Amino acid sequence: MKDRIGFIGLGNMGSGMAANLLAKGWPLTVFAHRSREALERLVKGGATEAATPRDLALASDVVILCVTGSPQVEQVLKGADGLLAAAKALFIIDCSTSNPAITAQLATELAAQGSILIDAPLARTPKEAAEGALDVMLGGSAETVARARPILEAFAARIIHTGPTGSGHTMKLLNNFLSMGYATIYSEALALGAKAGLTPQVFDSVIRGSRMDCGFYQAFFEFVLNRNENAQRFAIVNALKDMSYLASFAQSASIANPIGAAVRNCFATAVATGHGEEFVPALSDVVAGLNGVSLTGPAPSAD
Repeated sequence: MKDRIGFIGLGNMGSGMAANLLAKGWPLTVFAHRSREALERLVKGGATEAATPRDLALASDVVILCVTGSPQVEQVLKGADGLLAAAKALFIIDCSTSNPAITAQLATELAAQGSILIDAPLARTPKEAAEGALDVMLGGSAETVARARPILEAFAARIIHTGPTGSGHTMKLLNNFLSMGYATIYSEALALGAKAGLTPQVFDSVIRGSRMDCGFYQAFFEFVLNRNENAQRFAIVNALKDMSYLASFAQSASIANPIGAAVRNCFATAVATGHGEEFVPALSDVVAGLNGVSLTGPAPSAD
């Protein structure tokens, strides 16, 4: 008999994940996100709506969280009518991008109450979430990983056991450090090129198909070249959150992280100048604007 799944966090990623769980036969209870659109689709498909996280916990054996970060995880757990108010043993899978130190602390606290918390942050995009083809970085004991794996396989194509609880969130921060580092480098390189009269089209004609090309580059440049705002749906303010978690991790580990600090400061500047809710590829326009250039001029005519 399959575990009863509770799912909290029906945003861009979570809605696709929950839909795959439902489609693959997992009994599903959901809790409302900011928008009810995804929840109502799931309820029409057979899911049950819970009025509070406590009610969701009472109806579930396993709870999956896919929220913004550690503060939201703690609120769902410990807030009024939170999961812990159900006073029952739970198996909790945190798919958020959270602070690994807080994840480890919460896991210890929950273990003392008879519950289990493991971390299972995600890589790829809402497209892969809907297709059931996400990557998962899974932190936990061999026993807890074995229990979680069949559930995660409903929406993941690759599941990598990274080590003990907290290691998944650490690896996720490193993954996002790389991707947000790319975003910062692309943005600065485009601004430098624009200052010298090189258009994004010329830049792309050199980089695309070369050793510097990659999937992240192509998604980023789908916005730069074609102004497709949905090419990479990850908000700048969330990138800043993740880079702030990385800074906290580096400090606690006594590791010099000057490049991480530079990446964080670039996103902090974008947020401070009012661009936090825009998606990450829009960082290119922010950096260009701060340097008095534009990336949206006409492309050069063909030779």
